[in-house]
Amino acid sequence: MIPVAEALERLLGGVERLGEETVPLAEAGHRVLAAPIIAGRTHPPFDASAMDGYAVRAEDVERVPARLNLIGESAAGRRFAGSMGAGEAVRIFTGAPVPDGADTILIQENAERDGAVVTATESVVAGRHIRRAGLDFHAGDVLLEAGRRIDPQALALIAAADVAAVRVVRRPRVAIIATGDELVEPGAPRTDDQIIASNSYGVAQIVRDAGGEAIDLGIVGDDEAAIGAVLDRAVATRCDVIVTLGGASVGDHDLTANVFVAKGVDLAFWKIAMRPGKPLMAGRLGAASVLGLPGNPVSAMVCADLFLRPLLAALQGQAMKEHLPRAVLDGTLGENDRRQDYVRAVARLGEDGELIVSPLNVQDSSMLRMLARANCLIVRPPFAPPLGAGDACRVLMLRPIG
Repeated sequence: MIPVAEALERLLGGVERLGEETVPLAEAGHRVLAAPIIAGRTHPPFDASAMDGYAVRAEDVERVPARLNLIGESAAGRRFAGSMGAGEAVRIFTGAPVPDGADTILIQENAERDGAVVTATESVVAGRHIRRAGLDFHAGDVLLEAGRRIDPQALALIAAADVAAVRVVRRPRVAIIATGDELVEPGAPRTDDQIIASNSYGVAQIVRDAGGEAIDLGIVGDDEAAIGAVLDRAVATRCDVIVTLGGASVGDHDLTANVFVAKGVDLAFWKIAMRPGKPLMAGRLGAASVLGLPGNPVSAMVCADLFLRPLLAALQGQAMKEHLPRAVLDGTLGENDRRQDYVRAVARLGEDGELIVSPLNVQDSSMLRMLARANCLIVRPPFAPPLGAGDACRVLMLRPIG
């Protein structure tokens, strides 16, 4: 068995970023930028009012009350066409262009209107309540660097920059193969000896969350020829990653490793010093990375989080930095053995904002209900000493608290 860190290093070593493609802005969400975003337009493109009120000249309202002649209106998308002179005002609304000749905004709370006459009741300095052209950015500015995942905030910025199509990294294509005579799809006829195939659904969602495209190749029985045939199908789909579920251990019916060898998979490792998930295989088959996940549901999901997510990030030109925040244990944990342990737990915030974690009382690798309840994993290094309530530990968050 090799350590988790070494397994990750072997898995990611030599992985190159995938190619690029151009997609419409509406389809760019959650993709990874392959090229910087350059602003195609200055924003705002004109001096704009930040408030509802009146566009005026500061010198005209230096002494109040000051009476001004109302000569027009400027609204968002419809500017005042003329220019202002001394003693004049233009009604203006938030986001509207500031008329030529005006240098400040008198907010409506500080003005009284009587027909075509506006009386300023408070003075206002020049430049007040005006958003200058280019306050946010100018045409030609680099707004986002390559490698940024396009979240909602980035998507809005790209749109504001008048960029209609985006150069992004191609989505990793991931073929998912579930193995085992005992497996059936949810809702399908089954015998009392069979179980529902759940791993492929969870792993496929991890793929989608990581920006990839999941291709479910279904369930294949415990037969080396059948497993080999579906592996050939995966290669034919020109996938970037092939994920097998089950058959990675050493039992008489665990045949995936044999098929990998027969098909010429260049194995980087087999068996990791971790719990859950010791029977984990990884290698390459032609241009595709191959990941053989354990069959136990919790083991498969934990291994997918620890190994598949970083692999998909690397294929998109990103590096996942390990973030293990400090937490305080609310419970007890015994001495750890030679394997790195990932203990399912529930994290909460204490009154002082400190992260507090409670390990779940059942850690069996088949218990999906416990995994769904957990929002974090307590990470315990090999040979870690016993821990009691109040002791410090490190956690890997699976989802936000709340």
